[in-house]
Amino acid sequence: METFLAILQGVPATLGITIFAFVIGVVLGVPLALARRSSFFPLSWLSIAVIEILRGIPPVVWLFIIFFGVGRNITGLSPFTAAVIGMGIYSAAYMAEIYRGGFRAVDSGQWEASRALGIGPSWTMRDIIGPQVVRQSVPAAATYAIGLIKDSSIAYVIGVNDIVFYANEQSRQNIDALGPFLIAAAVYVALTIPTAWATRKLDAVLQTRGAK
Repeated sequence: METFLAILQGVPATLGITIFAFVIGVVLGVPLALARRSSFFPLSWLSIAVIEILRGIPPVVWLFIIFFGVGRNITGLSPFTAAVIGMGIYSAAYMAEIYRGGFRAVDSGQWEASRALGIGPSWTMRDIIGPQVVRQSVPAAATYAIGLIKDSSIAYVIGVNDIVFYANEQSRQNIDALGPFLIAAAVYVALTIPTAWATRKLDAVLQTRGAK
């Protein structure tokens, strides 16, 4: 029980990194996705290049670059902040691709119908296309968020006191190479199950509203 309670101390850091990084990804993914769909080719190509670079570099490398490079030499970022930024920009690239999939799932004829009815592009995006893209993107975004909970464990390598940090600490103190990490695995499962359930409920609600 003492080991279990010690490992639980890492849950706030794990959830904090996951939530903040996911929010950054959700927000920054929008302009990246819109830029990729732009008919202005230089902007579209630039967006593709940014997405591929962000996705092509492993998240642990981003954490090292931000914490030991930018954080130590320029701004003095804490390990937690560096982890949030690193996982956030990595998430932005994936969310941009998820949004792109959402756009492709919407019938392009709706754009043409909106133009025929004299509805401007911004109104079409806000009232017609945007809500459908959100509904189409929810399942993939939820899957990514669940994966992000587990991926946040790499923040341990730059000194964030997350679940893996405390599991490793208990492993060394108790000279037990397996037990603390099995407990850590159970804690991660306990975190992902309610997240999966909540996202399925949200998806069902959005699909029901979309069908009305």
